[in-house]
Amino acid sequence: MGKNKNKTYNVFIVKICRERILLKNMRNILMIVIKMFQGILIGVGAVLPGISGGVLCVAFGIYKTVMELIANPFKNLKTHIISLAPYIIGGAIGFLGIANILSVFLEKYPAPSVCFFVGLIVGLLPSLIREAREKGDNRNSVFAAVISMEITFIILISLKILSIKLVPNFMWYIFCGACLGLSIIAPGMSFSTLLMPIGLYEPFIAGIGNIDLNVLIPGGIGSLITLVCLSKGINFLLQQYYSVTFHSIIGIVIAATIMIIPFSSFLNSFSSCVINNICILVGMVFSYMLDKFNQKFSV
Repeated sequence: MGKNKNKTYNVFIVKICRERILLKNMRNILMIVIKMFQGILIGVGAVLPGISGGVLCVAFGIYKTVMELIANPFKNLKTHIISLAPYIIGGAIGFLGIANILSVFLEKYPAPSVCFFVGLIVGLLPSLIREAREKGDNRNSVFAAVISMEITFIILISLKILSIKLVPNFMWYIFCGACLGLSIIAPGMSFSTLLMPIGLYEPFIAGIGNIDLNVLIPGGIGSLITLVCLSKGINFLLQQYYSVTFHSIIGIVIAATIMIIPFSSFLNSFSSCVINNICILVGMVFSYMLDKFNQKFSV
């Protein structure tokens, strides 16, 4: 009888262990899927007008990790590539594939699409503030947030006022790539905002969508130079002045988010106002649930 009880007990323990392992594996798979989806949103955000992939990197809590990998790829490749791999895969899908589809959707329903992204970012602001305060904060941090917000407003408003059209060529596509890299390094600084006023956004995006090497090669060169040169500076600031730097980034994110809100569409009609508010609310709820899930099941 004792042997049978021990055998039953052992079978029970093995069964529980298997269930726990299965549950853990399911959670890990679900986290990978969610990270890939977040990566898709980052890739889409990098392409769509007014949206910044860098903002979404901050919003999804991977900005610091991305900067560390770009700044020191050989040193951090082994430790960072595993956690960033789902984002990279998703980002490639969003940037090269789904972005083309959503660009059409954005063209047909521009205001609701942008409002969803606005809600997505707003819903994640509490997590950004929490992360910014991870190493404490002070008056300098708040001051840095206000100053960065004001500077971002000035830059983005100035770009809207200016209207200069350029003829695209190899050198200008390098510039386009540099702006794309800048939109990752400087959250909120959408490269579409930089390129649209000078007439380079549409040919650059068309070249990417058509896998045109005449666009991809110079664009890649410009992006790589910008990322390598500026990421080391950002990484240094995050290491030495974490709170001030992160609060500055939050200021940029807030200003850039306000600037992309399609205020005029809210006044077009009652229905458009309702739809826009629903899209913002959906984005906020979605990002809030995403943040709660990340906190509970982060791996």
